[in-house]
Amino acid sequence: MILFLFLTHLAIGIIFTLAVVSHEAGLKFFRFNAGLAAALIAAAFVFRSGAGEGRFAQAAFFSVVVCEAAIILYWATIGRALTRIRPMILGLACVSGLVTLITQAVAASSGRAMTTEALTVASFLSSAALLGGACTAMILGHWYLILPSMQVSHLQSMVKIHMASMAVRIAVVVAAVIFAIWTWQPGLGPSFQRYILSVSGVFFWQRVLFGLAGPALLSYLTWETAKIRSTQSATGILYVDFFTVVVGEVLAKYLLLATNVPV
Repeated sequence: MILFLFLTHLAIGIIFTLAVVSHEAGLKFFRFNAGLAAALIAAAFVFRSGAGEGRFAQAAFFSVVVCEAAIILYWATIGRALTRIRPMILGLACVSGLVTLITQAVAASSGRAMTTEALTVASFLSSAALLGGACTAMILGHWYLILPSMQVSHLQSMVKIHMASMAVRIAVVVAAVIFAIWTWQPGLGPSFQRYILSVSGVFFWQRVLFGLAGPALLSYLTWETAKIRSTQSATGILYVDFFTVVVGEVLAKYLLLATNVPV
């Protein structure tokens, strides 16, 4: 379940970014990223056995199948045919991806308070945005080795998006933690505050350190490096940044399943 959620969120996040990256990146850039997203969703299907059989889980599976079909069609038509309707195909992939995230969140928080469901939806959306932004920014930075004449403003714009998604992700996690601590009542099991202060809470603090504090600092360093047009240095930082984001988001999925708190 952890890998299923992580892989689908990463893939959908990459799909979202395809709608904002400049076409100056070239056909090969879009073909590579679309193919990567399709491969990640295909890999996620392998781990779907533990993804639940409820109504919303089934809806999430159907929408991710539509997303996979759309992004494969998008990949297959890049630079070949259907140029005019390709934005519509990408739009279908984005919409179905959005539906997937929402229905997955509702399925994961089924039976809990409405506020918890809303926070889980916000968590899944911000997770996909953060993962996709970090991955695409890293690949785009690497693409300057292929197209050195490409304007550095494209990387700067992608880093801005990554920083914005980082800020939103932090806000969602803070809100989820505060809500979990303040709404706990005796008789409802161990409190989340007790959990994060126990030995088991090491996973939470690793999630905060590697998944929030680390990427926040690294994304800022990337922005400062991109401002001086040092694309190779920015790309090197983005490799580390993406790794920390991956670690943080995998831990976030584990904590959601272990504590029911969408951090």
